[in-house]
Amino acid sequence: MVKPSDFRATVRRGRRSATPSTLIYRVDRAADEPARFGFIVAKTVGNAVERNLVRRRMRAVCRSIVDAGGSGADVVVRALPGSAQRSWASLSAEMHAILDPALIR
Repeated sequence: MVKPSDFRATVRRGRRSATPSTLIYRVDRAADEPARFGFIVAKTVGNAVERNLVRRRMRAVCRSIVDAGGSGADVVVRALPGSAQRSWASLSAEMHAILDPALIR
């Protein structure tokens, strides 16, 4: 997702799921359309290096979901302040636990 209006619509109308390090908002779309992802990583997460690290990790998880056949939704992932201290394995496991059943059909 790129447009601010898409982010706003997904956050306002989307179903919210929470993990210890992220909030995930999801709005369903047509099943044949690929999943679209957007990321919100605020300054409360850490300095610029930490924020970019978190964003790259979240993007990699979402890319693996799309490669596995994820489709039919707009998803916005908001990083919470503790997400920069999470390991790659725990962040990946948390996001897969919520996103895999919802997007891979």
